[in-house]
Amino acid sequence: HVRRLDPDRQRRAARAAVAAIVILVLTRWPVAAVACGLLGWFASDLLGGRAQREAGVARTEAIASWTEMLRDTIAAAHGLEAAISATAPVAPEPIRTEVMTLAVAIEREPLPRALRRLASDLAHPIADLVVSALSVAASGSVRELADLLGTLAAAARDEAAMQLRVEAARARMRTAVRVITGCTVVTAVGLVALNPDYVDVYSTALGQVTLSLIAICWGMALWWLAKMSEFRMPERFLTAEPEPSGAWR
Repeated sequence: HVRRLDPDRQRRAARAAVAAIVILVLTRWPVAAVACGLLGWFASDLLGGRAQREAGVARTEAIASWTEMLRDTIAAAHGLEAAISATAPVAPEPIRTEVMTLAVAIEREPLPRALRRLASDLAHPIADLVVSALSVAASGSVRELADLLGTLAAAARDEAAMQLRVEAARARMRTAVRVITGCTVVTAVGLVALNPDYVDVYSTALGQVTLSLIAICWGMALWWLAKMSEFRMPERFLTAEPEPSGAWR
C-alpha cells in the first residue's frame, strides 16, 4: 500500500521541483537549485496564506454565530441537547461538520464526552470557552446559560474584528516580503541570463560556499519578516490527553 501525499504537499513538491530544475539548467549551480527549491516549497508560507487567514476569521465568526443560535434556542425553553440538535443542520458552514458530529454523538454517549470531542475538533480558544460553559451547564451548574452564551458570542465577534484589524495593519509587511522576494529573484535571474560573466565567480567551489551563505541569510530574513506578519492565535486552555477516556489535562 503506497501512501499518497496530501494535495498541499503535492503542490509544494511540484513547485520545489520545477524551481530547482529550472535554476539548475540556467546556472549549473547546485546551491542555487537547492535554495530555489526551498523557496518553491515554502512559497505559500512566505508569500501566500491569505485564504488560510480568511478561513481563520470565518471560523471565529462561525463559532460566534452558532453560540448565538444556541443562546436563542435555549432561551426559547429548549434543553441543551435539544438546542444542539436543532441548531446543527443550520450551523455556519465553517463549523457545520463538527457541530453535526456533535449532534450525532450526543445520541449515543454522554454530553460532556461529546463536548470534549467538539473542542478537540474545533481546536479554537473561543470554542474552548463555549465548550466549558456547555459542559458546566450539562452538570446543572449554570442557571443563566443563555446570558453566558451571549457574552461568549460577543467575545468571539470582538476577536474576529481584532483579527481583521491586525491583518490590515500587517498587510504592508506581507507586501514587502513579496516585493523583496520578487525583485531579488528577477534581478538574480536577469544577471545570469543577460550578463553571465558578472556572476561567473559563483561557479567555483568558493563561490558556491559564498552563495550558500548569502542564500541562508536571505532566507532567514524572509522567514523573520513572514513570522512578524503572522497573527498568533491565543493559546487554548482545553487540551485532551491521548487516552481513550479523553480526560482533560
